[in-house]
Amino acid sequence: MRTLRLHPWLWSGAAALLLLPALAMRFYPQAGVAWTALDFVAMGVLLAAACGALELGLRRGRALAYRAGFALAVGAALLTAWVNLAVGMLGRAGDPANALFIVVLAVAVLGSARARLRAPGMARAMAAAALMQLATAGIAVGMGRFAPVELVLTACFALPWALAAVLFRKAG
Repeated sequence: MRTLRLHPWLWSGAAALLLLPALAMRFYPQAGVAWTALDFVAMGVLLAAACGALELGLRRGRALAYRAGFALAVGAALLTAWVNLAVGMLGRAGDPANALFIVVLAVAVLGSARARLRAPGMARAMAAAALMQLATAGIAVGMGRFAPVELVLTACFALPWALAAVLFRKAG
């Protein structure tokens, strides 16, 4: 099987994504994009972590299902962190309920480390992350202060984790 050579495209895409807010602020100020230096640093760290993790996973797995599962898991983690930092998944960005999503990410990362990135263990880790995502939505329902659309979207974030688990199971 050929070696996957995505890294120049991957890192260039991440750099281009990081450049978009700067361009919007410079050439389209009416869009309301107002990033600070800290915003750029935080997003740069998130993108670098995601790209590094994706490279690791794509090199580690040979099966298409493994690679797709890994890409989906990294994408879910990146999107969870990004949304949570930018606007907050529940309430506003500073709402303490958003700290629950750190647990979801920790379950995925620590479960992956424990599995040593092997497909059967990765399947269990991603299934656990999906369940934790649903539990987070359940806890938010119990708090009773969030709009139904927020709760539905929070629960929907379990889908990519669950699909990654299915793909890892197929790869194992």
